Amino acid sequence: MTEPIPWPVDRLVAQLGRWSASRGPLYLLLASRLRQLIDSGQLPHRAMLPPDRTLAQRLAVGRSTVVAAYEQLRQDGKVDRRQGRGTWVKPAVSAGVRPNAAPPANPLFVNYLEPIGEDVLSLACAAPQDPPPELASALRRAIGRLPADDIGYYPLGLPALREAIADRYCRQGLATAPAQILVTTGGQQALSLITQLFLAPGDHVVAQTPTYPGALELFRHAAAVITPVSADDLAAALVSSRPRLAYVNATNHNPTGETMSGLVRRRLVEAAGETVVIDDEVQADLSFDGVRPPGLASYGPVLTVGSVTKLLWGGLRVGWIRGSAGEIAQLGRLKAIHDLGCAALEQLAVADLLPRIEPIVAERVAGLRVRHDHLCAELGKLLPSWSFEPAAGGQCLWIRLPVGDASSFAQVALRHGVAVLPGSALGGSPAHLRIPFTATVTQLSEATRRLAAAWRDYRPTTAPSPALHALVV
Repeated sequence: MTEPIPWPVDRLVAQLGRWSASRGPLYLLLASRLRQLIDSGQLPHRAMLPPDRTLAQRLAVGRSTVVAAYEQLRQDGKVDRRQGRGTWVKPAVSAGVRPNAAPPANPLFVNYLEPIGEDVLSLACAAPQDPPPELASALRRAIGRLPADDIGYYPLGLPALREAIADRYCRQGLATAPAQILVTTGGQQALSLITQLFLAPGDHVVAQTPTYPGALELFRHAAAVITPVSADDLAAALVSSRPRLAYVNATNHNPTGETMSGLVRRRLVEAAGETVVIDDEVQADLSFDGVRPPGLASYGPVLTVGSVTKLLWGGLRVGWIRGSAGEIAQLGRLKAIHDLGCAALEQLAVADLLPRIEPIVAERVAGLRVRHDHLCAELGKLLPSWSFEPAAGGQCLWIRLPVGDASSFAQVALRHGVAVLPGSALGGSPAHLRIPFTATVTQLSEATRRLAAAWRDYRPTTAPSPALHALVV
């Protein structure tokens, strides 16, 4: 008989998502969500579920809740459960998904994939929810400019958009030709293509920590060895370990909102050597002071990832990679295998907007600043024990809890109708939360009120743990 596969509690908690946001007894809600994971194969054949006490602690519920949920699953024929041996998924009910092929379990992606209940305010995702009117106008104009006698397949991107992106880099002082631009389906696909081209299993990646969860999931999926490093230590880490790839968020860092100095940028690029450096500039235009510092590519060979998703609207999936013409050609061939090119209509609209996007960006930044200041004030009033530094740009606050663990607190917050992303999902300290200020002022006020109520009900079992110094995957 095949031995059960221990299923990590962190992975299961992430897979559970917003399991407790509905109404009803907690043990039934937990059993229902576990049943969904089993039936879909996300909890595969012979997966060994965490011990009752361990899972209860991470979910911030009583042990009896987990015991009752496991027992419900046993009665339903979904799991086997033996005293002293544990609880595991029965082979007969598994969908047959290989454990290593299971989809990402990062809470960020679970929040994207799971439907949001009417009673839940989501502060787990950071993207504009209110597209500017200029976008709708540009899309209407684009309909009238669809090319005739053209199949519309442009794996490297629509020529007009590649030229518009290159021109914008030139206006910012970085000489760029259209051949150095690859248009992608958002910044996430840009990171995915770079990962596929440059990383092999076992390769070493240095990632600025904390960082964007979508990048971490890609590196994990590539079976890379990930070492999180603070911004100030990146250059030294590149010299000492010579990783295959380095992932950096130099301007308006996600999630802290910090920006690297020019000296740190120069030292980092000079230290890179043969390391492939990714500069994620998706939020580079969102500086509250209106200053967009030169990207890392101004100091040497770097792959730059950009996108209009954070500037215009989350649903506008248009991004790009800037690199050498040779790198772009290789990445373009890889992209062609996947989708033959991005949607032409959206590319036409973005090509129309880019030459005159600065006023739109300025208005967006002004709105973010208002929401940032409001969230800071609300947190200071309702949750004065929480500590954070006001952001200099970007879309998020990086908040440290005075006691407890952010993952378990997030479970309590969910039961109060607000979804938040714990720091562990970003490769950072488990004592931290990422809270974006992309929602409306009214929504931010209500979300903070719910977080304060959750904090009053939260009963931490341990003090915050220090941040991990390495992630070996």
